[in-house]
Amino acid sequence: MEKLDLAKTYKSYYTAPTKPQWVEFDPIWYVTIQGQGDPDGIAFSKETEALYTLSYSIKGIYKKEEKDFTVAKLEGLWWVDGDRKALDVPRDEWNWKLLIRMPDYVRAESVEEARSTAMSKKKELNVISDIKYETLHEGACVQMLHVGPYATEPETLKQIEDFLAEHSQCIRGLHHEIYLSDPRKVEPSKMKTILRYPIAAEVVKG
Repeated sequence: MEKLDLAKTYKSYYTAPTKPQWVEFDPIWYVTIQGQGDPDGIAFSKETEALYTLSYSIKGIYKKEEKDFTVAKLEGLWWVDGDRKALDVPRDEWNWKLLIRMPDYVRAESVEEARSTAMSKKKELNVISDIKYETLHEGACVQMLHVGPYATEPETLKQIEDFLAEHSQCIRGLHHEIYLSDPRKVEPSKMKTILRYPIAAEVVKG
């Protein structure tokens, strides 16, 4: 039985150069959970665990159907309330939506079956009930690979902002991060994170 690896199948989604580039994506299915607070806090950790617990339960269902897949990388959408910059806002006021991409063949009823299984095994993770199965359609985007700790992301974001200004483009969606490295296993200076923003153009070329 061949296992589907989304990172290998959708290379333009899970790879980016160390300079800004244009990309475009169709609607994609994810399991998602929304929260607020310091990303180093208990709530973030608990919701991340819940998302992975459900994802592996979904994987288990499809493995029995001989449609096994590798659970994809964690992703996050980030924003703050009001007309403020995130770095000017206390971390405990940050909003997030965590996502894990699912294969196109995953059915909504399978997600609900997996949810029941996951909640019975991890009764303490009651936030599993808050997880949604939904699509995200970002369309045309700009993205770039950030290498280093999360604290130095503003340096990479400045390059993206300058690139957009040069091409007379503007951001029309949320700050999107794809975590290619596990911070528990990779030293901060070598961590890799894709930073992505939807842009105003309907179609991008080049």
